[in-house]
Amino acid sequence: MAFNLTILGANSAIPIGNRFPTSQIVEFNQHKFMVDCGEGTQLQIRKNKIKLQGLKAIFISHLHGDHYFGIFGLLGTMNLLGRTVPLQIFSPPGLKEIIDLQMKVGNSGYEFDLNFIELNHGQSELIYEDDIVEVSTIPLKHRIPTNGFLFREKPGKRKINKFHIEEYKIPVSQINGIKEGNDFVADNGKIIPNAQITTDPPKAWSYAYCSDTKYSENIIPVIKNVDVLYHEATFLKTELKRAKNTGHSTTAQAAKIAKMAEVGELIVGHYSARYKDLTSHLEETKEIFENSHLAIEGKRFEYP
Repeated sequence: MAFNLTILGANSAIPIGNRFPTSQIVEFNQHKFMVDCGEGTQLQIRKNKIKLQGLKAIFISHLHGDHYFGIFGLLGTMNLLGRTVPLQIFSPPGLKEIIDLQMKVGNSGYEFDLNFIELNHGQSELIYEDDIVEVSTIPLKHRIPTNGFLFREKPGKRKINKFHIEEYKIPVSQINGIKEGNDFVADNGKIIPNAQITTDPPKAWSYAYCSDTKYSENIIPVIKNVDVLYHEATFLKTELKRAKNTGHSTTAQAAKIAKMAEVGELIVGHYSARYKDLTSHLEETKEIFENSHLAIEGKRFEYP
């Protein structure tokens, strides 16, 4: 099992240079999801050679343009490339109406179904599940209803040693149960403990994506002990007042949340266009939470 994260965009409202508005590709064992879809997302997808047709779902945190303006071109490209598989889109209420109007005015449509799931706001809820991963919302505090997303990979089955299958003459009918944690009971009644004939499954990863938000300790119980946390850090710590007034966080606040939640790793992003050099973002974050990284366009974080 593996978890990979590709940064497509990590800037806030105004794109500058090679910095694009927010978008990410989250992959669990080749199950591919998009989180937010800012302007220029499809250009970044093609630049980073990401295959669109395998995309299972899109999660939109809120309806500020820098988090969803790229979805119109993205859907059109997917249609031109021949997608026929339905696509799930999770978002606050309103996005379906916007896309329907765009199609109506443009006299256009798609050859694949769009399944819209409108999200609630205020408490964490399970919104998606397949055989690999579960996704829940993370209620955030911004100027409009905003959710983050918590991805939890489901634990895999234990690995059974082929040598032990032959040694204890384990029938095929019992192998699946042993992989799920059962002991093996031989024909003579002897019990072979599961730990003696199996090994632990690969690590199941967890990832919390916290989009635009004021500093809020309310999210800590939801993201507690996650392996990787992405948290916006729009401003440096000197701009604390501006962060509060605009519904955003500073580097120090993001790092403090990571430390209090005891996460494994912190990635910060959603940088204000005022910052041409991001060195201070990383330095300020590391002062509080050492295992911190910058979200940079094209960067791929891999967790085998």
